[in-house]
Amino acid sequence: MTDKTLHIVGGGMAGSEAAWQAAHMGVDVVLHEMRPEIGTFAHQSGDFAEMVCSNSFRSDDDEQNAVGLLHWEMRQAGGVIMASADENRLPAGGALAVDREAFAQNVTAKLHALPNVSVEYGEVTDLSSDGHWIFATGPLTSPALGDAIARETGTDRLAFFDAIAPIVYADSIDMDVVWAQSRYDKGETEAEQKAYLNCPMTKDQYEAFIDALLAADKTEFHEGETATYFDGCLPIEVMAERGRETLRFGPMKPVGLTNAHKPEDKPYAVVQLRRDNALGTLFNIVGFQTKMKYGAQSEVFKMIPGLESASFARLGGIHRNTFMNSPTLLDNQMRLKSRPNIRFAGQVTGVEGYVESAAMGLLAGRLAAAEILGLDLPTVPQDTAMGALIHHITGGAEAKTFQPMNVNFGLFRPVDGLKGGRRGRKDRYKAYTDRAKEAWTDWLEKFT
Repeated sequence: MTDKTLHIVGGGMAGSEAAWQAAHMGVDVVLHEMRPEIGTFAHQSGDFAEMVCSNSFRSDDDEQNAVGLLHWEMRQAGGVIMASADENRLPAGGALAVDREAFAQNVTAKLHALPNVSVEYGEVTDLSSDGHWIFATGPLTSPALGDAIARETGTDRLAFFDAIAPIVYADSIDMDVVWAQSRYDKGETEAEQKAYLNCPMTKDQYEAFIDALLAADKTEFHEGETATYFDGCLPIEVMAERGRETLRFGPMKPVGLTNAHKPEDKPYAVVQLRRDNALGTLFNIVGFQTKMKYGAQSEVFKMIPGLESASFARLGGIHRNTFMNSPTLLDNQMRLKSRPNIRFAGQVTGVEGYVESAAMGLLAGRLAAAEILGLDLPTVPQDTAMGALIHHITGGAEAKTFQPMNVNFGLFRPVDGLKGGRRGRKDRYKAYTDRAKEAWTDWLEKFT
């Protein structure tokens, strides 16, 4: 090992982005990935940046949405995740969705093509005391490495449960019942405006569906296993348990849609499906993460109008995700306070979502490379989406109640002179994004 080499553990969103950024700054990178030699519950391949829960990067609106702003910042930084997402984009209204298999293959090929990136397959089980390291092992950190992290930090690992939505074969969907339309016809092209398939429900059908959902067999956790759910990825059964109308005001809301088969009929609830691959042969059920057992899933989901004969390419599932108490453990450069030669990045740091995980990888890669090259380490401006996230996880959040967080405008500092409340929201969000873009552009220039 040379002092100038950067070792990155984990080839997910964060690790892939970190490797790409550091390599393009001229640093030699060794990317350590345990798959496919050692698999996980959720992954299906050995490709880098595999998307296991959804194929969506969420909103691509960089003026009125914090996630879209994060997309913009990553594109400006030449990120591999956003470049590959754009190259494998699928129609999804105002969202950025991708063909997940082609996307992962694209990221993998791009990284293998870099002359200063080498890949070592196999499990890393301990924290090194020398050299430069980034651990981006994600929420499915292996037990051995997780134990090593716990020993070093002196704290028990925090955890939450994450659920996966099912995927349906397109040719098993009844298009005499289902119609194609994005909510409010959102999108600039016809493909975008018809990016979702919609399954309408009457009140009686909805009530029967909720009854079946609540009565279905669920996955039970192991004895002594405790964790909370992340609110942005709740299983549909948990939402239904919070109230019978919860789903109808969440992923099954019927607003902004007109039934093409029966324009005069207003559905009581709507289940949406989003294309999952470029061929259009697979669709995932939007927002339908579940912990139902496989047999129950098939029975309950076939109650959805248009899915009576559905064939599933993948059923849903649930797994335990782990993350660190980053506000107490990491400094503002994402270094482990007890071992400054080690940085952490991605979802294991307590950010939630593909984009947020990749963004923390981007920062970790750039900051580690700057340190190796002897460059000044510029502070990430807090008024950017990147800065708002890193500030939250490295000190802005309350350590005692720390939970995984998506990027959102609630993490941003107020803009002087702008009113709060819903009426001023559009102007306020535009001010946030304008200020962030200027600050991010200035920060990037310090690396050139």
